[in-house]
Amino acid sequence: MENQFLIDSEFLPPAALAKKHRLETDPSCRSDHMEYLPGMEKIESDVCANVMAQMDSFDYSAYTAKDVKAALEHETCSIEDFKALLSPAAEPFLEGMAQRARLETGRHFGNTVYLFTPLYIANYCENYCVYCGFNCYNQIHRMKLTMDQIEREMKVIADSGMEEILLLTGESRKKSDVDYIGEACKLARKYFRMVGLEIYPVNTDEYRYLHECGADYVTVFQETYDTQRYETLHLLGHKRVWPYRFDAQERALMGGMRGVAFSALLGLSDFRKDALASALHVYYLQRKYPHAEMSLSCPRLRPIINNERISPLDVREKQLCQILCAYRIFLPYVGITVSSRESAEFRNGIVKIAATKVSAGVSTGIGDHESKYSGKEPDGAQGDEQFEISDSRSLDRMYRDIAGEGLQPVLNDYLYV
Repeated sequence: MENQFLIDSEFLPPAALAKKHRLETDPSCRSDHMEYLPGMEKIESDVCANVMAQMDSFDYSAYTAKDVKAALEHETCSIEDFKALLSPAAEPFLEGMAQRARLETGRHFGNTVYLFTPLYIANYCENYCVYCGFNCYNQIHRMKLTMDQIEREMKVIADSGMEEILLLTGESRKKSDVDYIGEACKLARKYFRMVGLEIYPVNTDEYRYLHECGADYVTVFQETYDTQRYETLHLLGHKRVWPYRFDAQERALMGGMRGVAFSALLGLSDFRKDALASALHVYYLQRKYPHAEMSLSCPRLRPIINNERISPLDVREKQLCQILCAYRIFLPYVGITVSSRESAEFRNGIVKIAATKVSAGVSTGIGDHESKYSGKEPDGAQGDEQFEISDSRSLDRMYRDIAGEGLQPVLNDYLYV
């Protein structure tokens, strides 16, 4: 698969372009993406082997309409049934899949849709991921919020009524170390009932520390489960080490986190295989850690600063809907999040079928919630965004729209006693 949607940016400095081309053309300049770096914890687990064996053997062209019909008729969806539902043969049965998915969603989640918002507190990054707006060679305005700035942002978000927050950083231990993230978690616990993290993967003891600071769950995008494709997209940095990233959720659970979330970034590789691997990652870990809360999301590539041509070539809304319905049928008890990468129209529709959680009042920039929520001009410097969002609705607007669809918007699903 060629990088038809991953072009060199004219805004990259010549030295960066030269290094990128050298890394791409001379394998001897690149580290082994399957080898752990010093300081990375290696755990004993069979989850990765199980997931990869299923993904590698997945020939979705072999499934027929008969297989899809049988899958929809079975009371319990097996792995083979799930594979059939992800196949091209299932596309004509999307209406039937949506009806089954809606039934399962109602059975396990009722009429509720949960709301949260992300807060980016830093956009420094030490990785060179060619599709990401934060990558270390993309010339953007970098910023790391101080604790005072973080608290101001949190207060503005909390005053809007939001009760769950997801804290995000760029993947830079140097600029956003674990202590810094821990202090942000302590602040978040003052304002929010639920605190999530989407940061660079860390070791078990570090996840334990962040949990003690107030974090409830951890989200990690594997990006793509295709190890060969992964190697060509992640040219530098700790993120280049594929197996360490794969085991992040398990280390988080070992560190005491209540929940973990999973995703591939659809459009980087074969989206059907990535969708299969993401769900099986949940499936096998759920059996190993039955007490843990787990969720899936299904983001697609979005344009980034300095590169508007980044987009998923083969994952249209129809395919995305098929994946989300297949997820719900295969894992009826698992939460499904649809982010603001998708349009308001799509999100309004999918929450009635399969999704159980959506973001609202979203900004992927650094330090701009105060100005966006107040409508005032920004006070001080701000950091550039990671990617362009599609749905910019506020919490109030999202709440009203969900209620208008006959659903029950929920701001908190967990109480500490």
